[in-house]
Amino acid sequence: MYEAHKIITDILGLFQFTDISQFLLPKVGVGAEIEAKEIVSIAPLLKYTLIFLAGMSTVFGFVLAFAAKKFAVKIDPRVEQVNDVLAHAHCGACGYAGCEQYAEAVVKDPNVSPSLCIPAGEKAALKVAEITGKKAEIKEKELARVICQGGWSKSQKKYAYEGVMDCRAAVLAGGGDKSCIYGCLGYGTCERVCPFDAIKMGSDNLPIIDKDKCTACRKCEAACPKKVIEVLPAAKAVLVSCHSRDKGADVRKACKVGCIACGMCVKVCPFDAPKIDKNLARIDMDKCRVCGLCVAKCPTNAIEDFIAPRTKASVLDNCIGCQICAKACPVEAITGENKKKHVINQGKCIGCGICAIKCPVQAIGGTFNAEQIRIAKQKEKAKKAAVA
Repeated sequence: MYEAHKIITDILGLFQFTDISQFLLPKVGVGAEIEAKEIVSIAPLLKYTLIFLAGMSTVFGFVLAFAAKKFAVKIDPRVEQVNDVLAHAHCGACGYAGCEQYAEAVVKDPNVSPSLCIPAGEKAALKVAEITGKKAEIKEKELARVICQGGWSKSQKKYAYEGVMDCRAAVLAGGGDKSCIYGCLGYGTCERVCPFDAIKMGSDNLPIIDKDKCTACRKCEAACPKKVIEVLPAAKAVLVSCHSRDKGADVRKACKVGCIACGMCVKVCPFDAPKIDKNLARIDMDKCRVCGLCVAKCPTNAIEDFIAPRTKASVLDNCIGCQICAKACPVEAITGENKKKHVINQGKCIGCGICAIKCPVQAIGGTFNAEQIRIAKQKEKAKKAAVA
């Protein structure tokens, strides 16, 4: 008991900084009956310890300061300026992991275009070009398109799927529950991955894309296990909304609106844009003038017209009666005598805009696909210039 009490007393004495001689000085005398009584002060020990620590801190401080200055990485202020302009969607559409990485690349690498942040739009591209001293390439607006119209009411199913409501999970079960192995499964994966809230699932379990919100970031395109979503130029608004490569008879059994490769679109197109390839019609985007004539003639409604509603053409007062529009009209909706103002039959007109493209004096009115008409006119002028 005496020894235990003595140890406790010694520990308490140590923490109170009163006397540590019991630990520092040995006991002397036979049987340790005589004990040294000298008092050792802790103040000098603390003093020199603090001086040592202060000195070491100063030395290390100078070393760290020198290292920070010597090995400092200089950050170009333009990187931060570019980063502030970007959309901060981190969608990967630019080809980089995130907006910060793209900002650094576009500032440091002269070969990186300032127009790669598609979600930020044209204004951001011009601003990035201004900051980096580069020339912005203004790209044609693009949109995500759903290349399938076979909703649950228009297509057949192989079995009742009861798993996780996700297209990527459903496709693991035998390629999905749809009889058409190429069609949209309709479980909303694209809606959930869209960072801009541009996709909503419709009543027939098909994605509906808001063209005003879509930035063509391609997240939905990458997430779709059936690859039915494609990012395409917005001006190309007439598309074969089907991916099926099955024969016509098999397509009809699986889906009411699938392409059966009948070739009707090939026959009626005045621009030779559609072709049949491996049981599927495909439209050459460079040849297509978005007239919509193939849409009206398709027997299964597999060709989709994204220009809705189309405004029908009208003849303006500056018409010179050249009859070029009448000859070009694919539905014979234009009539009129030579050198007299022509008339357009509104009942026949389909709003294709071909007459507006061909008119040499721009005497055809209407708001139908004005952008596509402008592009078509530019191409025709370029062809004429090349021939001349």
